[in-house]
Amino acid sequence: MSVERTPAIPAKSSGPGRPKDLGKRAAILGAATRLFIELGFDGVSMDQIATAAGVSKLTVYSHFGDKETLFVAAARSYCEQQVPSSLFTAEPGMPVRERLLAIARAFYAMISSPEAIAGHRFLCSPQMIATPLPQVFWEGGPMRMQSEFAALLDRRMAAGELDIPDTRVAAAQFFSLVKGEPYNQLVFGCCTATPDVEAHLRASIDLFLRAYAHRPHAIPG
Repeated sequence: MSVERTPAIPAKSSGPGRPKDLGKRAAILGAATRLFIELGFDGVSMDQIATAAGVSKLTVYSHFGDKETLFVAAARSYCEQQVPSSLFTAEPGMPVRERLLAIARAFYAMISSPEAIAGHRFLCSPQMIATPLPQVFWEGGPMRMQSEFAALLDRRMAAGELDIPDTRVAAAQFFSLVKGEPYNQLVFGCCTATPDVEAHLRASIDLFLRAYAHRPHAIPG
């Protein structure tokens, strides 16, 4: 796989400490996300992204430095759109099983899309492993979701619904369960049959709750 590695072009300073235009940054991210999804990493140039965003290529480099960094930023933005923080906000009236299932559905839908599978493979490629970008993506994507999910588990524990010794460990376990064998088959491209994703997700939630649902202790008679 060829990788476009154009050196970063320094932007002209617009004044000491003056922040970059957030509107232009959002436009660049939106254009990059659309193009990466449609054409893949190798099929997109920084010129194309600049044109689609309505900015100069210099502005793109000023905000993101190079195409690899922009790819990771676009992937992180995509994660935040598909699994937004609002999924992890407190809704005391929603049963814990329904809340977990809603999160599981959104998460699996995101990671199982063709563009997400392609992005995963790219981030695991030799040319990317030798860079800090996979770690940057991990911190802005999976780590962000695990942290917000752990906070949700803490609130559900406080409500007496769950009993979890370490919510951060449980959060990592949850997302690993949701991925499961169906996701691994997608990554390796070896699906022999269409999986029953809903059944897989419900079974994963059942297993998680068997481990961590709060059970009142029996009172000695």
